[in-house]
Amino acid sequence: MQVGDWAVKESGGKQHLIFDCRNCPYGTSFVEDPHCRFHIFAALLETEADIVVLSEVYERVYNEAQTKMMSEIAKLMVKFETEAIWSYVHLGDPKIEGEEFFGERHDALVKVAHDILAYDPIAAYVLCLEEIKKERNRLAKTPENTRAEIYLGNLVALRETMERTELIGKARDIIMRLRQIPETTALYHSFFEAQIKPSFIGSRLLFEEMEKLELLDEYNVGQSSVQIFKHPSKTEKLYFVNPPEYSLPPDKYFERIYQASIRDISKQANIKMSPEDVNQLAEIVARYTVGYGILEILLSDRRITDIYLDAPIGQKKIYIVHSKYGQCETNIIYTQDEANALVSKMRAISGRPFDEAHPVLDLDLAELETRVAVIGPPLSPDGTAFAFRLHKVTPWTLPQFVDAKMLTPLAAGLLSFFIDMQATMLITGSRGSGKTSLAGSLMLEIPQNSRIIVQEDTMEIAVPYMKELGFNVQRLKTRSPISISKTETEVAPEESLRTALRLGDSALVIGEVRSKEAKVLYEAMRVGAAGNIVMGTIHGDSAYSVWDRVVNDLGVPNTSFKATDVVVVARPIRFAGSLERHRRVVQITEVGKHWTEDPEKEHGLLDLMAYDAGKDTLELNEANIKKSELFERIMKTSGLSAKQIWANIELKANSKEYLVQLKNKYKAPMLLESEHTVLANNKLLLIKENALQKYGASANLDSVLSEWKEWVNSVLLKRVLGAQIKKG
Repeated sequence: MQVGDWAVKESGGKQHLIFDCRNCPYGTSFVEDPHCRFHIFAALLETEADIVVLSEVYERVYNEAQTKMMSEIAKLMVKFETEAIWSYVHLGDPKIEGEEFFGERHDALVKVAHDILAYDPIAAYVLCLEEIKKERNRLAKTPENTRAEIYLGNLVALRETMERTELIGKARDIIMRLRQIPETTALYHSFFEAQIKPSFIGSRLLFEEMEKLELLDEYNVGQSSVQIFKHPSKTEKLYFVNPPEYSLPPDKYFERIYQASIRDISKQANIKMSPEDVNQLAEIVARYTVGYGILEILLSDRRITDIYLDAPIGQKKIYIVHSKYGQCETNIIYTQDEANALVSKMRAISGRPFDEAHPVLDLDLAELETRVAVIGPPLSPDGTAFAFRLHKVTPWTLPQFVDAKMLTPLAAGLLSFFIDMQATMLITGSRGSGKTSLAGSLMLEIPQNSRIIVQEDTMEIAVPYMKELGFNVQRLKTRSPISISKTETEVAPEESLRTALRLGDSALVIGEVRSKEAKVLYEAMRVGAAGNIVMGTIHGDSAYSVWDRVVNDLGVPNTSFKATDVVVVARPIRFAGSLERHRRVVQITEVGKHWTEDPEKEHGLLDLMAYDAGKDTLELNEANIKKSELFERIMKTSGLSAKQIWANIELKANSKEYLVQLKNKYKAPMLLESEHTVLANNKLLLIKENALQKYGASANLDSVLSEWKEWVNSVLLKRVLGAQIKKG
């Protein structure tokens, strides 16, 4: 009977030997079916392969180690045929023993080294052992003058050659420990475990031996389970995802169409399916047709911050950065076909080209709150590569940062106070330091009666969610800084900023200060055109490096740079050389106004708070506070005394610390989410405003804090705990 065709396909630098088993009359399993083994060995005689795939409605994928064992057997078959080990000279010495047993020996050798080997190598090895035992018994009974050991030597050489292959070597180790030789199928099950997946899915999932791993965490992302492990010999953690489509019974793979069709087909195939099964299958179909395949599960896990697919696709597993466990290796191997389909989808979404003339594609996936950067040849000579940056759907809050020890309650209160006083701020740090998240948390401190204009080239700040919370925010999207193709519909950052300054009195937030827009921004800040709080993020590692970049790289004059009031520096810290990174605010620095050339040499940069790594805390520099020009200016413009300023800062600091204390006491992380902290901020402002109207400058802020705490306990905390009980 005719078996299915096979073809070799390269993916990720690996040769995949793919068998079309849809019309094959035999079973689709190397382990269970000897005919299947025969045809795999036959194909491996003709071609080299790294991975064997038996493709039907679902696929059985045999990994590189298993394929290597198969290839060794195929090469063994060629070796035995080439050496003709069943030829006359290998059967014995006719001068000593005659030719009585030559025919029987020839048939035995052909059976072991040719006929059975091609279908069942382990059975061939067992038969070889039996033939050796039989020949030794015969020789023991044969007189010395008629005893020839040529045939026995040939059998022993045959056995040793077989044992040098990995498959037979493993089988020998098991057989030697057992009194009774088991069924060979059971042995194949021990050595070959195919990964079974639907044929419409390209990605493969790999699972390490679990007994070596330490389980750190597990949770669900939709219907997919996620487990995070610590490996005894790897520096990164392991992130294992197990989607339902990889574990559904094979009979359910016949219903890969949308819900209505699934119901019809299941009835025709006489397969019983519950409504939950139908919904699950429909969700899987949507994921692999109009969605992003297995990547969609990773993109839906909001504990992930970054996803990396490096070139060449298919050679390495996907890597992710987890918000809690840092960089992790996943168990997913993506395929080049999936990558090509993904690029086509992204070209259609962005309207931009992606080819050798335009090897960079940068876009936002708005529905998944994700930014994507794609590179290809000639920029990436090894092929296409992807980097996904997942934005937090709900913005970070200052209490959350206090809880995570990124900053102290006092630092949070100080920064919130600067927002109130409409100071101009730059937040700096390396990539992954949390500067954009910190900027988003400070935006939540802006009173809701203010209008905010946000300019970004990549939409990272959670503007839609802020609007839901009641903020008046207008977002401006500018041209991507890395995109080689410039479309007419995209506006340059400097032009967008000039437009923003004409949109009325608003707080201005720049998602990233990169190049020409820096001059426009500082011109606006200097002449007061912004008329409100101005805040931006910029790459750097200290206040001095920010000055160096803005002035020497971006061409902003020193006099304009002085329009910056405060520089906040965030940095990932590795304590005692540990592999783990912890985000920390390490500097809150005031930019002085009375210097001319170099702010560091002329003491123009004043650290109001500085990080002490030994204590893991951000400490207040009281001596520099007394020298602060910014505090003097605030006293002049607000009418507040130094004592009143610190009372306001402590009010904000204590309120945020109290929320963190309640969160830890009641195990209520929802309390620190933006929807609740914004309510808490608003209530604090209103209670304070009422006290100011009633008592003026002599209002007791301790009483304000006490009244606010009563409201938090009686209203906000009850609401959060009630929602938490309802949810879980």
